[in-house]
Amino acid sequence: MKLKDKSKVNIGFYPTPLHKLSRLSSLTGKADMYIKRDDMTGIGGGGNKLRKLEYIVKEAIDAGCNTLLTYGGVQTNHGRLTAAVAGMNGMKSVIICFGPIPERMSGNLVLDRMFGAELVFMDTTEILKLPQDQMVEAFYKMKDESTSQVLEKYNVQGDKVFEIPMGGLSPAGTLGYFYAVKEIMQQCKEQKINPEYLVVSNGTGGTYAGLFLGAKYYNAPFKIKAISVAPLQEDAQQTLSNFINDVSKEFELGIKCDASDIDLSADYYGDGYNIPDAITRKAVYRLAETEGVIVDPCYTGKGFRGFLDMVEREVIPAQSSAIFLHTGGVPGIWTEEHNEAMRNDLW
Repeated sequence: MKLKDKSKVNIGFYPTPLHKLSRLSSLTGKADMYIKRDDMTGIGGGGNKLRKLEYIVKEAIDAGCNTLLTYGGVQTNHGRLTAAVAGMNGMKSVIICFGPIPERMSGNLVLDRMFGAELVFMDTTEILKLPQDQMVEAFYKMKDESTSQVLEKYNVQGDKVFEIPMGGLSPAGTLGYFYAVKEIMQQCKEQKINPEYLVVSNGTGGTYAGLFLGAKYYNAPFKIKAISVAPLQEDAQQTLSNFINDVSKEFELGIKCDASDIDLSADYYGDGYNIPDAITRKAVYRLAETEGVIVDPCYTGKGFRGFLDMVEREVIPAQSSAIFLHTGGVPGIWTEEHNEAMRNDLW
C-alpha cells in the first residue's frame, strides 16, 4: 500500500507547540533543550496516542464498526484517549484493564468513565506470581478469554467491535508519528533550530517506530533516542526493528532497520512500570519549578528524567540542541499511588 492511499480522520490540533526550555537550559549550562508539546493535542486531555488514533479510527469506520475495544494498564493513557475519540465519532468504547479493580477511582479512570467507556478489569494478581514462561501463557489466555466475553456481549447487542492493540501499536497507528517528523522539521526550520537528537519515552514502541521511519524518510537532521518506561525483554530491540521493517514493507517505504539501529535506553524506569520512584519525581519537580511544564511520573516523567540526565552527563553533547517529545499522560499525577508519594514529598 502506498502512503497516499492511507487516510485518516481529523481529531487533534496541530501543529503542537515546540519551544525552548530556556531557564532549564541556562541552569544546566549544557545543551539547548527544547520540548515538543504533544500533551497539547487537544482532545481527551491530550497525548501522543491521538496522532495514532486518527489513522486507527478511520480503519474502524471503514470496517463499519461502531465500538472500539482496546487494552492497557489500569491507568492506560491510550485507553483514555480511545474512549474520548470514540465518543466524538459516535462510537462506543471498551477498555480491558490489566489489573484488579482499584478500591478508589482516580486519575485516568475518572476520565475513562466521563468519556463513556466500559471498563473491564482483568485481575492479574495471581498470574504475576507465576514463573515467567507460565505467567506469559496465563496472561494471554486470560486476555483472550476477556476479549471473547466482551465480543460476545457486544455482538449480541448488534454492535460491531474493532480491536485496537495496546498502545495503538499497529502499522496504521505508526503513521501518526511518521508524519509528525515532517511537522517537527518545519518548526525547526521556522525557529532556526538544528537539533541533533529527538528523545521520547517508550512503552509499546509505536511512537518510536513512527519517528524512526519518519526521520529516515524525510532525512531529518536528528537521531531518535528512546527511554524505556519499563524493564526490557531480552529481544526488545529485535522485536522493535522487526515491527519497523513490517511497517516499512506495508507502506513501501524502502527503509531497512537492524536491531543495532534501535537507540533504546533501559536506565531510567526506576523500580518498574508505574511504580513511584524518588529520582523520577525529582526530575518532574525540576521541570515544573523551572518551566511550568507538567509531566507525569509513570511515563513521560521517566523519559524526561533520561533526557535531563543525558544532557547533564553530556551524552547529548554540550553546545548542541535536542528536543524532548512530551507524550502527555498528565492525569497519571492524580493516581492513588503517585499522589500519595508526592503528598509525602510536598505536603
